[in-house]
Amino acid sequence: MKNEPQTGRGAFPAFSGKEPGKELGKELWQESPEAGVWDYSVPGREGVALPDVDVPGCELPPGIPQRKELPLPEISELDAVRHFTRLSRLNYSIDTHFYPLGSCTMKYNPRISEKIAALPGFSLAHPLLPEFLCQGSLEIMELLQNFLAEISGFQAISLQPAAGAHGELCGVMMIRAYHQKNGDSRRLRMLIPDSAHGTNPASVAMCGFQAVQVPSDSRGNIDIQALKSLCDDTLAGLMLTNPNTLGLFEERLTEAVEAVHNAGGLVYGDGANLNALLGVFRPGDAGIDVMHFNLHKTFGTPHGGGGPGAGPVGAGRKLAPFLPGPRVLREGTVLRLAMPENSIGRVKAFYGNFSVLVKACTFIAMLGAKGLRAVSENAVLNANYLKKLIERGYSIPYNRTCMHEFVASGHLSDTIHALDVAKRLIDYGCHPPTIYFPLIVKEALMIEPTESESRKTLEAFADAMLAIAEEARHNPDIVKTAPHGTPVGRLDEVSAARNPVLKHSNEKAP
Repeated sequence: MKNEPQTGRGAFPAFSGKEPGKELGKELWQESPEAGVWDYSVPGREGVALPDVDVPGCELPPGIPQRKELPLPEISELDAVRHFTRLSRLNYSIDTHFYPLGSCTMKYNPRISEKIAALPGFSLAHPLLPEFLCQGSLEIMELLQNFLAEISGFQAISLQPAAGAHGELCGVMMIRAYHQKNGDSRRLRMLIPDSAHGTNPASVAMCGFQAVQVPSDSRGNIDIQALKSLCDDTLAGLMLTNPNTLGLFEERLTEAVEAVHNAGGLVYGDGANLNALLGVFRPGDAGIDVMHFNLHKTFGTPHGGGGPGAGPVGAGRKLAPFLPGPRVLREGTVLRLAMPENSIGRVKAFYGNFSVLVKACTFIAMLGAKGLRAVSENAVLNANYLKKLIERGYSIPYNRTCMHEFVASGHLSDTIHALDVAKRLIDYGCHPPTIYFPLIVKEALMIEPTESESRKTLEAFADAMLAIAEEARHNPDIVKTAPHGTPVGRLDEVSAARNPVLKHSNEKAP
């Protein structure tokens, strides 16, 4: 079998009919795959013309460290531009490739949101402006608070936290503050399902609680009997990801919430997967006490390498007074910032990642209630369609109707693993999905197509996955040694993590 993808229905055009990456590599690296900006350096060559100095020169004061020489490459501006453009074209991004990264929701970011956030009134506003000079910015924040409260069913929202894990930590801090105010110092146990997001135990430990794992049942739900057996007067609360990391809605959600509440505990809802529920289900209506939102996942703003995140927190009646602050409050026609009554305090400099808040507000206002519901309906439809396509070649351990994502097993044989499938997908012009998470699925491949992708793209991805499954049976060496079409082959990631190279050197590594 040739080292090339199967070019069936809807194959990714960048690699259709070619040896994966070979032509692309020839185009990008004209001299050699290792060629870099230093290779084009010529003594005396200049890339910029600076104007003559028109102010008197002066010596720096003694004691200030100075470098006598700065060994930068000497190249033309054109060579520099070409070098960095070549590098940029090797990157994976949502603008260039399908990015089915389960749990992280790497979807299209509308350009209109970027334009609105870049308006001078928003982008140039100093964060220390007095309230009377930034009423427009405060109105955006108030509008977003109201949007999120309506979408989620919570009484109040704080926009302070800077990211999802930060919002999660705030939610647990609020639960701790609530029990402390009530004198319940014995409540030190927090229940975490084995299908929860991986940051949950860290947040629990940072707040001084004991993390207690709750198993899943045969359908991928939280085991309700195991949960009830752990509900006593030492229970602080339950951290519940819904839909969970298997991409499944908790079928006995109400029963789980009631069991925790009856024991005097509170329920934290991980809202990272809210993009499966918009306009269909409101967590606050189900009795969830506090939840964070991933604005950078659900509401179309860049995250990961694309920009900062934001993790606002919503709370019901019991925990609203404990929200981090300040929040935006309206007094007649005037907006002001105020701290909730029993606030856990300020958790972020100034007022949150304001540009991300503007982008999320734009996204929500642009789509409206019907558009947001369509986002979730299409995300769920895409995930179920893709799951159906690839189940011919892969095991789906919890094979029921999923929400926005699903988990398959990459255990194709005794010698082919999830990592091998992920590496081979690079040869097919696609970013790999999340692998080895959640831990309750052997050789997990966590796949999320999002609502942004077309049917043609989903079918091309399925073709690539099925072609890899076929290769694993008949030509496993191609899969185990992938990727083949990149400037470098498979890397020793364990050694790289243990012995990182943190600076450039012209000397070859040993």
